Amino acid sequence: MNASIDALQILQTHSVSDLVREEILRQIKAGELAGGDKLNEITFAQRFKVSRGPVREAFRALVEVGLVKLEKNRGVFVREIGEPEARELYELRATLDEMSGRLLAARITDADIAELRIWLVRLAELPEHEEGAQSFPMNIAFHDRIVEMAANATLLEFYRRVVDRMHLLRRRNFSSASGREVSQAEHEAIVDALATRDPMRAGDVMRAHVMNGYRRFTLHADRK
Repeated sequence: MNASIDALQILQTHSVSDLVREEILRQIKAGELAGGDKLNEITFAQRFKVSRGPVREAFRALVEVGLVKLEKNRGVFVREIGEPEARELYELRATLDEMSGRLLAARITDADIAELRIWLVRLAELPEHEEGAQSFPMNIAFHDRIVEMAANATLLEFYRRVVDRMHLLRRRNFSSASGREVSQAEHEAIVDALATRDPMRAGDVMRAHVMNGYRRFTLHADRK
């Protein structure tokens, strides 16, 4: 009964096309869908037991935010991002992170700092075999929480749009122990900078972390 009620509540608050869109987004974030993969209308329609109309609507919504593309006479595909666009996305995210750091440093509370230090502990304690499954999503969640703490709803909205598109890059910055150690050290530097309540320092450290991530991304791409 409870499961039925929960399902009904979901359908009452979300359109079917919203549910399809969120499922596709989840698969992209989880790495289940990669750039170049074709999206099949019939498959999603059968999965959600709906007509193909809501599925097409979900596809159109994802086209609008740059996550999938429609190719005439071929169908709908998850977008592939080239190096120029990857650079632009990293530069944009670096700017948004920098702004978030400055805003948060000016208003951060002791409770906020304590929460972020708990995040650091959780990231550090992830077992090595969980890196592919949990480290990347937890890293994303850590940064999202910082931007959320900055208390600027418009900034958070744009930040999440950029991060959603960056999932298409399929980064592997956390695939090695050394990469994880570097990332963890940079995360600790971010929290330390925020704890000083110096907006310029916090912004600079957050921007540097994102651009360091871009350098790691390009190094990995060059090795392929």
